Amino acid sequence: MSSHSKLLPAGIFIVGLLAAPAFAVDFGRPATPDEVKLWDIDVGPDGTGLPDGSGTVAQGKQVFSDYCSACHGENGQGGIKDRLAGGQGTLASNMPVKTVGSFWPYATTLFDYIHRAMPYPTPGSLSTDETYAVTAYILSLNGIVPADGKVDKDSLPDIRMPNRGGFIPDPEFDPARLFHKK
Repeated sequence: MSSHSKLLPAGIFIVGLLAAPAFAVDFGRPATPDEVKLWDIDVGPDGTGLPDGSGTVAQGKQVFSDYCSACHGENGQGGIKDRLAGGQGTLASNMPVKTVGSFWPYATTLFDYIHRAMPYPTPGSLSTDETYAVTAYILSLNGIVPADGKVDKDSLPDIRMPNRGGFIPDPEFDPARLFHKK
């Protein structure tokens, strides 16, 4: 059997595998409103979606030590994963250091990211209060929140990040143009 004649059955098999999900009728069930609410945890830059709770820098230092320092290093200076502190004033240099304090435009985004994606390898395992606490600690490492500071859903949106004005929207950008040819 030639190599070309072996490709035809293999191609038909692969196409069949790719098409199989299209024939899955009545598979599963719609999510209930309560199930959807469990995953409705995103937070907007203005604080929309922030849950009740609070955390202090001191509490966050312990949470960071327990769950974050193995990857991000002691005091957020970097380890096997990204550095979280420092870097202010480097964005215009040849070697910018993009950290929470130098690059991120909103403190609420830090909470949102930690709450949904950290710690590795168990994302979403921190309580709301632990998330507020580690957020306060990381902001404190960057000189944004005082060492005796506390954050919650009312104070976090009011924190002005150093690079808040560093992102300039393109007035000509139209996401619809990405998918439609002229």
